[in-house]
Amino acid sequence: MQQHRTLRLTIAGLSMTLLSACAFGSDPVYSAFNREAGALVDTGNFGTATMNNVQIHNGEKQVIYDLSQRFASEVLTTVNFAFNSSTLDAGARDTLREQANWIRQFPEIRFRVYGHTDKVGSNAYNQRLGLRRAQAVVHFLVSQGISRDRLEAMVSFGETQPLIVTEGRERRNRRTVTEVSGFVKGITPLDGKYAEVIYREYVRSAEPPSKLSGISGQDFVTTE
Repeated sequence: MQQHRTLRLTIAGLSMTLLSACAFGSDPVYSAFNREAGALVDTGNFGTATMNNVQIHNGEKQVIYDLSQRFASEVLTTVNFAFNSSTLDAGARDTLREQANWIRQFPEIRFRVYGHTDKVGSNAYNQRLGLRRAQAVVHFLVSQGISRDRLEAMVSFGETQPLIVTEGRERRNRRTVTEVSGFVKGITPLDGKYAEVIYREYVRSAEPPSKLSGISGQDFVTTE
């Protein structure tokens, strides 16, 4: 009886060991447990926490979040497309002109354009179509005087992030979305150029409504 109990415990222990090996065998932290000290190299996340802390303490994270919220509330961030097309119609061009006017106010900020499609067609084709749509938007923004360096590499989500869940044609899913993505390289919230933007917006907010009413948004645009 005792021998059977011991055998069962041994089998159970081996089973747990095998399960642990299967569960953690691909995890570099666990697989390094039986190796010499220092064998585990950077898995790609080293420094991420430090970078995040720096961005929070110098205000970069909050500033980007605030500007993203403001951009989304003051202009339309989305343009839509005809079926199987990356051509910008008149409505899309009007929206992108508004985006360009807003973007010119903040020459220190980068933007990213995401392309989307509806569900009709293969995944691979829709991935390419989403990219073409994002590229069309970027090209138009550049034609409006926005530096190409401030428009980050276009991203295509293809059909993977629909606004309306349907397998059929849906115009609202055939879209691009423009978003604030960060600061131009070398500029931080503590940089003098960023201070210029804050001061400019502060002065503008202090203007009486009667004075502002006769001034167009272009009067506050900073050229690059």
